[in-house]
Amino acid sequence: MKLRLIIAVLVSGCGVVWPPAAHAQTIEVTPGRIMTDETATIRVKGAQANSHLTIRAELVDGGGHPWAAEAGFVADALGVVDASTQAPVKGSYRTVSAMGLIWSMRPEAKDVHIYEPPHELASQTIRFHLLQDGKETASAQLEQIILRDGVQQVHVDGELRGVLFLPAGEGKHPGVLVVGGSEGGTPTRRAAWLAGHGYAAFALCYFRCEGRPQELRDIALEYFGEALTWMRHRPEIGDAPLAVMGVSRGGELALQLGSMYPWIKAVVAYVPANVRYPSCCQMPLGASWTWKGQALAWGSPREKGDAAETMRAGIQVEHMQGPVLLIGGEDDGVWPSVKMVDAVAARLRENHFAHEVVVLKYGHAGHRAGMPEIIPAWHNGVPRPGSFQVTDYGGTPEGNAESSLDAIPKVLEFLERSLGATSSR
Repeated sequence: MKLRLIIAVLVSGCGVVWPPAAHAQTIEVTPGRIMTDETATIRVKGAQANSHLTIRAELVDGGGHPWAAEAGFVADALGVVDASTQAPVKGSYRTVSAMGLIWSMRPEAKDVHIYEPPHELASQTIRFHLLQDGKETASAQLEQIILRDGVQQVHVDGELRGVLFLPAGEGKHPGVLVVGGSEGGTPTRRAAWLAGHGYAAFALCYFRCEGRPQELRDIALEYFGEALTWMRHRPEIGDAPLAVMGVSRGGELALQLGSMYPWIKAVVAYVPANVRYPSCCQMPLGASWTWKGQALAWGSPREKGDAAETMRAGIQVEHMQGPVLLIGGEDDGVWPSVKMVDAVAARLRENHFAHEVVVLKYGHAGHRAGMPEIIPAWHNGVPRPGSFQVTDYGGTPEGNAESSLDAIPKVLEFLERSLGATSSR
């Protein structure tokens, strides 16, 4: 008996414990707080070599709906799983993707059509659970933020309606006028994103908010000139260069404004039309835009109407006074954005456009191509604002997510080249 005790003490003193301790599995997410356009590293340590593990990610969106994704991995010889370098062997996605557990999430309720971001630009928390043989062995969480620390908001409620987002830091900042599409309202999330990267971004509401029309119909383009003038008089912008950014109908609008106002030195148009489309979204159709009290011609490349009318509706993009970046999705379910992006680029070439033209086209992305957030990308038959129609945006979750991951740095680099700001990425 004494001999056995002595042996146990000697072995323990050499750093070996008997019986051997169980593996202490951990899951780490670093950094634990990021912008919605940034990536984090999700890593498991302490697993048995070559063991099979499952990571489950969960969040509750701004509508109170739970979303989740799961992926199964095989630990390496050191008992490590790193989602940024390893592809899952099964689960919600199959490729190497650091944020695959987020963009591949699906709703857990059947009546949810699309992910809804947190209200009031709030952050969201994603919880990760490490499972082995169906039992949780560790957990971690990640906070995604849209509003970077130090960004200020200036609410504008007079003749102009919107929110100006000012980046942290003193001095003047390049300005970006941000306009939304047929959903109406104020595009605060995209403006907040830009402010987080050094731009004074004005999210302007031009319809469907208090004091503005409720339909995208007969919108006076002078309103946007007033917004640009207001931005130039802000001390945080002053004589710094201005750009305009828009999505969908807002992309069409961004091209239109860039062709009219020489103050605009760069244009970013996500899934835009190359012609002025008709009013939205109630019948009868009419003009979307007016200038000096006159309706501007409208048309649609998908209709077999009057070719001359469609030609008159073409946006004179060759008059833009700075570079342009165009984004299209090959699987766009709303309109043929790649066809229209190509038409814009062709018109610029034909007119010997003197500035840079960047065209980003994504093969498996839809109408949400290139959006600057890494969020659940699944959607299904989204009800269209202001009508009883259901819209299929198109694209696969993986295709939409990959387009965002590719476009985010390219858009920021384009703005940095065009406006001279230094991105904080």
